[in-house]
Amino acid sequence: MDRFQMQLSFLTEIDRMKTIYRRSIVIDKSRQEDDAAHSWHMAMFACVLYEYAPEGTDLLTVLKMCLVHDLVEIYAGDTFCYDVEGNKDKAEREKLAADKLFSQLPEEQGREFRALWEEFDDPSTPEGWFAAAVDRLQPFILNFNTDGHTWHQADVGREDLIKRILPAKTGMPGKWDEIEKLVDLAIERGMVPGETRRRMEARKAHTEENGK
Repeated sequence: MDRFQMQLSFLTEIDRMKTIYRRSIVIDKSRQEDDAAHSWHMAMFACVLYEYAPEGTDLLTVLKMCLVHDLVEIYAGDTFCYDVEGNKDKAEREKLAADKLFSQLPEEQGREFRALWEEFDDPSTPEGWFAAAVDRLQPFILNFNTDGHTWHQADVGREDLIKRILPAKTGMPGKWDEIEKLVDLAIERGMVPGETRRRMEARKAHTEENGK
């Protein structure tokens, strides 16, 4: 194929992103979110929250990362972030998927997209850290507005949420305190099952101790 045909073929192939479903649901709770919708929403997060990115962050590079970062899931599938077993071979599955997918582009475009994906996956630049931050903040906001829908699938606790959203501490440093407050507010509202369970266990133990 010539260059234009290769590009059109690649663009046709990545339409499959619309059929890869995530554990998150959309805020009206009508359906699961798909990878393409997540990537679009993440890009909008980056545009709207860009003022909180590290100094010198290039927004165009971040937007490219937002659009590229989950393309490998066309072949590797979406791996639930709290699935311990599924995450054991995630890196290898996604590497093989990247080999297959990005080789379908003209060589220099394939290299560019592969580099963007790798930087997002293991950030070392302001762009990588900001992209990682909005990637973690977007599903957090979905969960916050759907009564912790995904969190209830894994008995998630505060420590789990903080670990998951931690890239925002580097990628949006001026907003980390406010993000932590949102985590605590989710706990107070009973959205975080691990913390709700622990509080109930503590109250039960306290009642039993006082009843002796």
